[in-house]
Amino acid sequence: MDRFASISAFVTVVDVGSFVRAAERLHSSTSTLSRQVAELEQHLGARLLNRTTRKLSLTEDGRAFYERAHDLLADLEEVESMATLSGAQPRGTLRVTCSYALGVQRLAPAMASFVARHPQVRFDVSVSDRIVDLVEEGFDLAIRVGMLGSDQLVARKLGTMRMMIGASAAYLKASGTPRKPVDLAKHTVLTYAYSPNPHLLRLTDRQGRRHEVRVSGPLHSNSGDLTIAAAIAGMGLVFEPDYSIQPAFDAGLLVRVLPGYDNTPYDIWAVYPSRRHLSAKVRLFVDHVERQFKAAGVGR
Repeated sequence: MDRFASISAFVTVVDVGSFVRAAERLHSSTSTLSRQVAELEQHLGARLLNRTTRKLSLTEDGRAFYERAHDLLADLEEVESMATLSGAQPRGTLRVTCSYALGVQRLAPAMASFVARHPQVRFDVSVSDRIVDLVEEGFDLAIRVGMLGSDQLVARKLGTMRMMIGASAAYLKASGTPRKPVDLAKHTVLTYAYSPNPHLLRLTDRQGRRHEVRVSGPLHSNSGDLTIAAAIAGMGLVFEPDYSIQPAFDAGLLVRVLPGYDNTPYDIWAVYPSRRHLSAKVRLFVDHVERQFKAAGVGR
């Protein structure tokens, strides 16, 4: 029996909650993992998992063994990370999740320059605007704006972004241009589902006074790109992050509205599972993204 492989299989099965997901993460098969865990139980002379057709659960012995085995694997990962950071090239697959717009506008260039420096690293990227469970779904890292998710995660600030309001020239010609925040209540505003409060816009003037305006419109979507496209087509005003909407301003497709008003900045975070040790490839990539964001003026 390969004890290391069996222990790694057992810990991964517990981490993700099933043999199927563990097999996907380890690029193995469910039958192989089942055999490895069974051999480990036989070697220890103790049952570690209760298996039913619907769920897995740890036995009392299994819970105690899992805690020690998890720390053991983390210690081994740290030793490997120290060796990597001391000179060897980072390698392996880095599983990352981020929103579509943030990925396209900010993360893709950072990944390209990182791979140019570290060609043995591969990226497996899942684009989603929802809050992904990093541990449950097996991700190494998330790049998030504002909301971090579980308090069991570790977060590192990378920069900030601000929200901007835009509309097409045709819409403004037909409906008029808002001159102050209260005017927004009379306009058609396209709203984004994952905003903390999609129908309440919060703005700050140059004197630091805060303004809150309740808005509504005919489109409510979980896609920021869709709301921007609808605004370009003349459907209404849109309130989106600077990195999402700036290309439309630069191309002349949208006109910025209420430029004298700003909103509270939202922090951009690197978020990873709360564990004592962090792999070298994650640590190096987060450092790299932070440098890239600073060079691009993100958060200045």
